[in-house]
Amino acid sequence: MLKKILLAVALMLPLFGASAQTTVKLGLVDTGAVLQALPDTQEAQKKVQEASKKYEDEYARLGEEMKRMYDELNNMKPDELPAIKERKMREFQDYQAKVQTFEQNAQQDLQRMQSELLNPIFLKIKDAVESVGKEGGFSMIQDYNPQQTLFYAAPVVDVTPQVKSKLGIK
Repeated sequence: MLKKILLAVALMLPLFGASAQTTVKLGLVDTGAVLQALPDTQEAQKKVQEASKKYEDEYARLGEEMKRMYDELNNMKPDELPAIKERKMREFQDYQAKVQTFEQNAQQDLQRMQSELLNPIFLKIKDAVESVGKEGGFSMIQDYNPQQTLFYAAPVVDVTPQVKSKLGIK
């Protein structure tokens, strides 16, 4: 009877050893290369560039008008009436403020547009990385760019409470 128990234990030992060993499989992805290779990205960039060109053209037109107003102010005769000088100065300053507001709004609009167009693409890449991670049995997939976030991690046990306990932190 004892021999049978020892034989059963001896046969099961390799199983326990195999289950105790876990293979950590790490992956890296160059999301920049993936992003540039997607046709969606090229379409989004084209739309942003077209909008940017329109804003640049309008800004140039506004700049020309502002230069005309400035030249008009500088070319005023010294004996011009003060009320006319003040009115033209106020008009120039108001116009200058409008141009600055236009520039700020254009930048914000382009940033918003870029986010709206690229966020779905980023989500598509994230979903693809997660799918590759799960299908390939990866424990973790990180971007080559160290400033990027972790894209995929297999479920893990958070040992932070145990580490805090060992250090006497509550």
